[in-house]
Amino acid sequence: MNIILLGPPGAGKGTQAARLQATRGMIQMSTGDMLREARASGSPIGLKVKAVMDAGELVSDAIVTALIGERLDSSGGHGAIFDGFPRTRPQAEALDILLSERGRTLDHVIELVVDEDELVRRITGRFSCARCGAGYHDTFRPTKVAGTCDACGSTEFIRRPDDNEQTVRTRMSEYRAKTQPILPYYQERGLVRQVDGMAGIDEVAAQIDAALDGTSR
Repeated sequence: MNIILLGPPGAGKGTQAARLQATRGMIQMSTGDMLREARASGSPIGLKVKAVMDAGELVSDAIVTALIGERLDSSGGHGAIFDGFPRTRPQAEALDILLSERGRTLDHVIELVVDEDELVRRITGRFSCARCGAGYHDTFRPTKVAGTCDACGSTEFIRRPDDNEQTVRTRMSEYRAKTQPILPYYQERGLVRQVDGMAGIDEVAAQIDAALDGTSR
């Protein structure tokens, strides 16, 4: 089974992809991870990626699709979870060709539907212990004792620089402008299934399982 997970940054795609890898033996095809791995590998395509990224330019669709093709070829026939690709109609068409050349098909497109204001609240509230890395949230998972890490007792905490409202809303806007327009391409083929991305992790997972198994929920 080959699927696409669609949703804006912070919607939980990575969390759900990791669960699908553990429960279904699927392989996550994260373009961000693949580009970083290629850059560090020193391979011919990796050197191209490094040159482009060092120049501050965007990696071309041709290079990204080549990386995905290599990963598919080495996947041993395991199902693929595409995360971060495709983002545009040309990329969606390129993915169809990649799969067809390998005798595969795209089975489902899972869209994690989120509420923008709630997503901003979810992301901007995240922080972690500077010493041990334990994760917390202002609202959903505060420390038991204010200002003290539950795990190691440290009083120093950090927040990711991009976990701020302006950055989150900019990413949401980019997602709506660039990625959401590919949905009709898949809706015409009856591949899109929507799940409530604002539900708890286990509930989202259950909705995805129901969508993949063709059962109602």
